[in-house]
Amino acid sequence: MNGFSTLLQKEWREHTRNFKILWIPLVFIILGILEPVTNHFLPEIMKSVGNMPAEAEFQWPEFKGEDIFQSLLGQYQLIGILIIILAFMGTISGERKNGTATLLYVRPMSFRNYFMSKWIVVNGIVLGSVWFGFMAAWYYIEILFNHVDARELFAFVATYSLWLVFVVTVVLALSAWLPTGGAAGLAILIALVLQIVDALIGTYWTVSPWKLSMYASYWFQSEVDMSHFWMSSGLTMLLIVILIVFGIFMSKRNAAKTTV
Repeated sequence: MNGFSTLLQKEWREHTRNFKILWIPLVFIILGILEPVTNHFLPEIMKSVGNMPAEAEFQWPEFKGEDIFQSLLGQYQLIGILIIILAFMGTISGERKNGTATLLYVRPMSFRNYFMSKWIVVNGIVLGSVWFGFMAAWYYIEILFNHVDARELFAFVATYSLWLVFVVTVVLALSAWLPTGGAAGLAILIALVLQIVDALIGTYWTVSPWKLSMYASYWFQSEVDMSHFWMSSGLTMLLIVILIVFGIFMSKRNAAKTTV
């Protein structure tokens, strides 16, 4: 079981059997389609079901495609992050609890390959889902709103993807360290609660992984200082490496806790 490719195939088959490679992309794609469609038809929807007087007039804001992408990012930041945490919180701890890991640990196995195989497959599912979701939104934005420059869009999504890699790494490292419930609770604290804290009092600092979603929107703006973005990206990549090392270490250390 030392073969890295063997472990990758094992992870892929597992997520295929539990349909995560199907339903997770579908959720992100549906959210990506609903955001531009709903915002485009919202005035008509409110007129038909809002019980407003016939003579009443309400000026709806004029949304641009860039605004829709930022609104969709907000959806992903809440619903998407919760899906990632709940879907993958037991990736390692769950195998220890149900005894599946016993079949792996009794063989001469590299825990680095073990952790990294999960990290690569989970990131592939998450990033693929998010990119499909944004591409679906882009298609409808081009039809219903205005043209959005491809270079700006790809920079926007790539920046957000770095944040998602950080979230995935946090979830897997915590799963290697804690039982499933504890991993989920602490991951929600790190990914969601600290994000809210950063939004409330984050004006006191400018370099943080939790600011990447904000810096992603800067790609749609002209003449914005991106120096803090590059510093935040560098810090995030450093933290990802540290969390990977921590996850590998805890996977090996907690191997003895596997249910037999």
